[in-house]
Amino acid sequence: MQAQVYLVDDEASIREAVRQWLELSGHQVRLFAHAEDCLAAVTPDFAGVVVSDVRMPGMDGLALLGRLQALDADLPVILLTAHGDVALAVSAMRQGAYDFLEKPFSPEALLGDLGRALEKRRLVLENRQLHRRVDDQSALARRLLGVSPGIVRLRQQILDLAPTPVNVLLRGETGSGKELVARCLHDFGPRAGKAFVALNCAAIPEQLFESELFGHESGAFTGAQGRRIGKLEYANGGTLFLDEIESMPLAQQVKLLRVLQEQRLERLGSNQSIALDLRIVAATKPDLLEEARAGRFREDLAYRLNVAELHLPPLRARREDIPLLFDHFLAEAGARLGRPVTPPGAARLAQLLGHGWPGNVRELANAAEREVLGLGAPPTAQGNSLADQLEAFEAQCLRAALARHGGEIKAVMDELQLPRRTLNEKMQRHGLVRADFRDSLEDD
Repeated sequence: MQAQVYLVDDEASIREAVRQWLELSGHQVRLFAHAEDCLAAVTPDFAGVVVSDVRMPGMDGLALLGRLQALDADLPVILLTAHGDVALAVSAMRQGAYDFLEKPFSPEALLGDLGRALEKRRLVLENRQLHRRVDDQSALARRLLGVSPGIVRLRQQILDLAPTPVNVLLRGETGSGKELVARCLHDFGPRAGKAFVALNCAAIPEQLFESELFGHESGAFTGAQGRRIGKLEYANGGTLFLDEIESMPLAQQVKLLRVLQEQRLERLGSNQSIALDLRIVAATKPDLLEEARAGRFREDLAYRLNVAELHLPPLRARREDIPLLFDHFLAEAGARLGRPVTPPGAARLAQLLGHGWPGNVRELANAAEREVLGLGAPPTAQGNSLADQLEAFEAQCLRAALARHGGEIKAVMDELQLPRRTLNEKMQRHGLVRADFRDSLEDD
């Protein structure tokens, strides 16, 4: 952490002298003559320390301490006091001040205090970040369901990319959950409070595409009755999700590329340039670079969109997730339709695990809704070998047993009647880790 110090003192000579001491010692210093200005500059996760005089016109140091404590109780505040204010400063420490220094003080005394305070602040912020990460992992696991290695890896990639401003390209089959992943990238990042705008590029007629994306002014073309804000401008400050990006007309690809390069746009019929700050998440089924080589997509735009690429596994590659997902969709459909829900039995689970699921998660959700309504025959296996079906069923049985026993290997061995070596080999083959199922990380 780069050391940051906010120094508040109404005497310019003291501010300048302290700034020189601190900057010579490698600290980054910001000066304030008024406590109100410092308070406005401090954010909840400010990575530094506030050093403030006590006696000042307007808001004094004690009032500033109280306001900062309300903003962040763990923010270190060091008070500078005159000789007669020591009793007051001691009282302030009981209210949460980190320390106080009596004027005149030596540079060494201030630097020593700052070093300890900054180290404390670093540890506090690291701990907060760790807790946020754990909370985000739990929240994301409730939205992007699954325990298969591919989904666990995808959730980790989302949490790694969500805080960054980079554009992301999603690769996945129809129904694999690309829009859900795009929303998670938005919701778990700093743009969460701004707009998330989704646009399916294949669903818009080519003659309307430019107006839909860039917007237009009244009279820009025949039928333009009034001003329209386009999707790019509407997503300003947030995230624009462009689904089936491979369907975007080539003429619009050129214009989108320019907007991404310049971070500005002009509505149709307008000469006003509008600054943009947005993130693009695009989704595609084919490889955009292969599309570019075939002349159907601009290579420069493909590179601009594909700063980071996430691959969404098809449902057939994550069969151990099918029971969990199906139960979830059954519960959702039952609540929405006001119908009772019956958990699937072993025979039904075998049917679900054996099906090819060409429509992926969307098809599974549809099957759950039909089941709640009592409609249609269950899906049957399509082109999957018996070995594949048995592997998927074995993985689900192992995972269920591990979950029931909290990762206790001996209990799982007894229930499944497996020797330890065989159980270990099967767990390794299916990517199952004991720690994922234990209530704690302590050994038996």
